[in-house]
Amino acid sequence: MDWRIFALGSAFFAALTAIFGKVGVSEINSDLATFLRTLVILVVAALIIFARHEWQRPDALSAKGVIFLILSGVATGLSWLCYYRALQTGPASRVAPIDKLSVVLVVLFAVSFLGERLTWKVGLGSALITLGAVLMAL
Repeated sequence: MDWRIFALGSAFFAALTAIFGKVGVSEINSDLATFLRTLVILVVAALIIFARHEWQRPDALSAKGVIFLILSGVATGLSWLCYYRALQTGPASRVAPIDKLSVVLVVLFAVSFLGERLTWKVGLGSALITLGAVLMAL
């Protein structure tokens, strides 16, 4: 299946995450809400891996891959804690666009650290995302 389908799925589910999360943190502390959400993600991911027979022995995994996934997990956790705290105190329609500035940061990091090429389309798109996020956050 084409990566664009998964990217659209990610955007769709991220939108639902904001809406469901906003309702959830209105009655539960944002840090506890992040913990509960993480437990659900753990169960869902484990069920998918089990159903697809994708389990691997830990010693068969790439050490570099594991280290970077751990770093990614730490970054994800911190991102979610910040996101849910922002949702708890701010309007979802303004929190989510600021959160999407991550797209612009990904472009900057990908060019700086991964050696990806910055095209005029990606540069212009990043500028428009930044402008849109700033306008929506005001």
